[in-house]
Amino acid sequence: MAVRGIRGATTTEEDSEAAIVDATIELLAEIARENTFDPGDLAAAWFTTTPDLTSEFPAAAARHLGWGDVPLLCAHEMAVPSSNPRCIRVLLLVNTDVPSSAIRFVYLRGAQLLRATA
Repeated sequence: MAVRGIRGATTTEEDSEAAIVDATIELLAEIARENTFDPGDLAAAWFTTTPDLTSEFPAAAARHLGWGDVPLLCAHEMAVPSSNPRCIRVLLLVNTDVPSSAIRFVYLRGAQLLRATA
């Protein structure tokens, strides 16, 4: 068994609690669907947002999904002028027997533009 990183990102239409939670739940659900794991397999989750998202912590969405025992951390991304606005990123650290080559990263909504550089 090894700790593997699973990346994902999405965007919101606005800076609101509901928009951040809804987009993050959608992202985490899709990552879980693409990479079969249980919350108990998660070593930690690190969320970042662009500086224009301040209404809620993306980690709140993980709590809605029942990830009560998972260590969660939120931070802001660097304010790079050409970056996607209202972007939420996540790095999940998962204990798994799955090889790195089988891990699937997930980019939704406006964050699909990041796939070319990810």
